[in-house]
Amino acid sequence: MKWIVLLLPFIVLWGCKSTSAIQQATSTGVSLVILGTVQDGGSPHPGCQKDCCQGLFAKPDPNRQVVSLGLIDNLHQKNFLVEATPDLPRQMKQLRQLSSFANKETPDGIFITHAHIGHYSGLMYLGREALNTQQVPVYALPRLQQFLTNNGPWSQLVQLRNIALQPIQDTQTVALTPALRIQPFTVPHRDEFSETVGFIISGPQKKALFIPDIDKWEKWGHSIADAIAKVDYALVDATFYDAAEINNRNMAEIPHPFVVESMELLKNLSAAEKRKVYFIHFNHTNPLLNANSQQVKTVLANGFNIAKINQVFYL
Repeated sequence: MKWIVLLLPFIVLWGCKSTSAIQQATSTGVSLVILGTVQDGGSPHPGCQKDCCQGLFAKPDPNRQVVSLGLIDNLHQKNFLVEATPDLPRQMKQLRQLSSFANKETPDGIFITHAHIGHYSGLMYLGREALNTQQVPVYALPRLQQFLTNNGPWSQLVQLRNIALQPIQDTQTVALTPALRIQPFTVPHRDEFSETVGFIISGPQKKALFIPDIDKWEKWGHSIADAIAKVDYALVDATFYDAAEINNRNMAEIPHPFVVESMELLKNLSAAEKRKVYFIHFNHTNPLLNANSQQVKTVLANGFNIAKINQVFYL
């Protein structure tokens, strides 16, 4: 029992990293920080009467923020957001606090994967009702550009130059700084209003794969195992752990790879390859949001990781 007692302080510190520790971790080189891990509807989820959300309405968990990444290049003093979520105000503030060089509230650019509410609706905070920003670069593929340009209230952001749309193309790499690059690539995912993309984010030394939303791995024309092999970190869709948690919905309307399916698909990867995988984008019902759940233990026992807010990855 003595070794358990000795380990407890380290476990507590690992799970509750302080702001100053995160700032220190992001103070040099190029880094990626997770600013949110939850699916579009958030946690607690509107209308949810299940145990997963009951206590959170009365006592919200500040760590339950919608999926977003911060990219920080300290050498060239630039920072970027990936996704404009409903939690954008807090996520922009955190990105600024983690970027010691930043002297403005807005990032140097925002990349958006697709036009579902958790990924672009935060742009509303850049409008005249809120920040009234001036030409914040927003990187988007053609259909998403058209959607934002031709549909209010987003079109007003374009007309008033609160945002400046930056065209990007499938598989074409964008050099953000001499040390930071990002490459979009399309994936299949209920593309009602725009195409959906994942990103490969490259620093001077390492690469990260980010696919928060995809219908099913087999619908993609690429092997997720091969994609993992080409990067150092892989942040992948874990919206639902399995079918049981969402048995009141038609899954044909909201297809995602279940975590149990992904683990089965990747079970033959080496231990080193499995360690690259970080599950992210958790629905409010997903037991992986509960650090003490059996499902968390199962994922970790199988050699995979669970993304946590404020986690820092060096690139």
